[in-house]
Parts: sequence; C-alpha cells; structure tokens
Amino acid sequence: MRETKREYIKRVNFILDFIENNLDSNLSLDSLSKKAHYSPYHFHRVFSTVVNERLNEFIQRKRIERIASIILVDSEVSLKELLYKYGFSSDSSFSRAFRIYYGVTPTKFKSEGKQILRKIGIETFSSEKYICSITNIKHWIKMNAQITIKEFPEIQLASISDIGKFEETGNMFQKLMKWGNEKRVLDFSNFKAITVYHDNPNVTEKSKVRFSAGVTINQNINSEGEIRQLTLKKGIYAVGCFEIKAEEISKAWKSMCIWVIEKGYEFRDGDFFEIYHNDSKAHPEQKFIIDICIPLYKMENRKEKERSSFSSSENDNNSNPKSLGYHQLINYMKELRAFFNKEYETIFRLGKIYKENPDYSYFSLTTAELKKQKLKYVIVLNHKTLCFSICLSGQNKEVRKKYWRMFKESDWTKYNLTETIDNSLEIINHVIEEEPNFDNTKNLTQKIEEESIKFIKEFEGILE
Repeated sequence: MRETKREYIKRVNFILDFIENNLDSNLSLDSLSKKAHYSPYHFHRVFSTVVNERLNEFIQRKRIERIASIILVDSEVSLKELLYKYGFSSDSSFSRAFRIYYGVTPTKFKSEGKQILRKIGIETFSSEKYICSITNIKHWIKMNAQITIKEFPEIQLASISDIGKFEETGNMFQKLMKWGNEKRVLDFSNFKAITVYHDNPNVTEKSKVRFSAGVTINQNINSEGEIRQLTLKKGIYAVGCFEIKAEEISKAWKSMCIWVIEKGYEFRDGDFFEIYHNDSKAHPEQKFIIDICIPLYKMENRKEKERSSFSSSENDNNSNPKSLGYHQLINYMKELRAFFNKEYETIFRLGKIYKENPDYSYFSLTTAELKKQKLKYVIVLNHKTLCFSICLSGQNKEVRKKYWRMFKESDWTKYNLTETIDNSLEIINHVIEEEPNFDNTKNLTQKIEEESIKFIKEFEGILE
C-alpha cells in the first residue's frame, strides 16, 4: 500500500506540473488521464483523493486565479483576451465562474481587487498594512536588501511538493538531503536549497497554495514516490538578497512585488522562488539569508509586446494589421472555420482550431477518401508574419514521410515540396495570402477559399 500511495503521488505531481504550465491549453480528463497512464475513471478518483479537489474544479480555480493575478497588477489588460486565452467560451460563463470564487464580477475585481481579497481573507500585498508609502518601501529595501536583475540558467532540482502545509518545509528538506546523499545526486559544487511557489498567495487561499521544497542535483533523476525532478526555466529574474527574520519574509515578498511595479518591469508567467544561503538557527540573530526571485520579461520583449498589442481605441481603426493581438487572430480563424463548415459541410470534415502555440494556429479539412489514406489539408495562419497558407499533411510522421518520398521521386513542380519532413507537419505547402487585410474580412475569406479549393482540386486525381 505504501508503494501504491507513492506511485499515486508521483503521477499526480506530474499532472499538477503539467496543468500549471498549460493553463491556456486543452486540459480534458481524457488527455490528462492518458498522461498519468490511468483510465479516466480511476484517474479522477486518484486525483480527488490526493489533491482533495475534483479535477475540473482544480483546473477552473487555477485558471481564474491566474487571471486574477494578472488583473490585480495590470488594470489595463483586456479581460476578453484573458478569458479566451484561459479556456472560457464566453463573457457570461467566465463571469459566473469568477463570481463563485471572488463574490464579484471580474470588472469590479479589476477596480477593487485588493479590498475584495482582504474581505474574503486572502492577504494581498498592501503598502497600507506594512509600509506607509513607496518612499518607505524604498527605504526599507535599501536597509534590508540588495536588488539586481539577473538571468538564471536552467536549474534542476530534486523536490517534494505539498499544498498549504508550510510547517512541513523543514522536514521536506531533511528528506531530500537524506535521499540525495544516498543516491549521490546532490550538486555540492553549486548547491542551493529552494522553495518554489506554484500559486500566487495574493489570490489563492493559504491552505490551497501549492509549493515545492527543492535541492539542486547534478544529474537527471527518476521520480520515486513524492520525490521528483523539478526544472526552473532559464530566464530573467528580479533577485532581492535579504538578511531578515522569519516574520519579515512576507514583508520582503510584498516589497519586492511593489519594487517590480514601481520600476516598470512586467511579471513573467513562471515560478516565484526563494533561495536559502544559511541555517537561520546558526545565525547570531536567528536571521535568514535568502534570495527572493521573481520572474520578469526582458525589457526589450516587454516593449515589443506593447508595440504589437492590439489597441481597441477609436483612433486605432486603421492600425497596421501586424498590431493585431493573439485573440483577434484566433477569433478570425474561428470565423474562417465556421465559413468552411457552413459552405462545405457535405464535402469536408473540419478539425478543431489548434491554438496551443502563440506563433501559429490552424485547422484541418479532410474527406472520407483522404481519411482512408491518413491525409488531410491544413489551413495555417502564422501569427508573426500574418501569412496564410495551406498544406497537404498526414496523420503522423510515417504517413508524411511516405507521401513526401512519393512526391520527391516524381516530377512534381506545381506547389512547394517541403525541404525535409523531419521537423515539419507539411508535405506540400502553398502560400495563400502574405498581406491579409483584416479590415475587410469578407474579401479575405473569399480569397482564402478560392486559393484553398484550387490547391485541393490539384490533388484530387493524383491522390486517387
């Protein structure tokens, strides 16, 4: 039974990590249970037992808390973009779900978020409670911290996770050190003891905040029950080095967050963590020497993001189409797919819109004959260049290789044969529109339709 429990924890931890890193992706019970190597029924029971929360409730809560975290520090962000990004189908469904968690509409939360969180018992960072003014914050930080902007390499940890039980952190580190010494995997050349916070305590109840204790390792490890490998991604961080008492750590975190905002940096979606440099019990004043690390966007990336973000102002109606945001592009792809579905419902079966990658989206068109051959046509929108294309593709890599070789060995010259199939979903592709005019979507859709049908007709006889 002990081994069974260890295996449950191992698999559920893997899924929790996956969910937290893919909140803007499809997170169905079927897909997650496959990743956990359980049947959907069994996985649902295991997840509920380990996490003490049903899967759908957990995912919805995490998504809503992610949105709340964003609008808490950025009141200008578009709620509509956020709700579509994180899987809500409409304003009304999102508003209902949000109200269940925070008791108010998302719009009201944007303007009164800190006061609302305080009323329901969630501690949000507040300059009123701890420090009277920004001037005092700067003075406190000057007296207690050195803050720098650093780029960390990827950090590999052996870790143990828990939810809400912060009093167990010391025991978790002891287990890791004992296990790491036995396995001879600890990286003593650059050793770090780290606590990683997977939830934002500003919007998540303390009892539901998931965290991990981790120690650096010098090689990859296999998960063993509650101990698993955790990767902190390479990136830019605001790093505050503090020498403070335990009761001041919360104050240090809140001051760091305010410092980031005041300096004009932008929080990056990633893990917030603490690095410990001493044993506080050995310190003459029982103080912790810690680094508080907050993930940030590079300033140039932030400026580029601001330049390319979609503006809904009245003066921006004639803006360059390259300023269209991700969700405007996805919305057009939905319109395009709906058009093909309506006009060609007796001919093609359409796949769902793929929107897991911010750089491109696509949907497939197939027929009964094509399905037998495991082939499909795919209409693709490159979000960076705004180029529309259509390609002949296959259901898997082997199918694509088979047809790619057939065309390569023939005298085919009509459309572009991809140079290599190894890292491509395309067999043959054709650019439909390089400079789309999104101000006239009717004409754009008509052009995409004409070029797509022309492309498809070229293959009818050949594929038969």
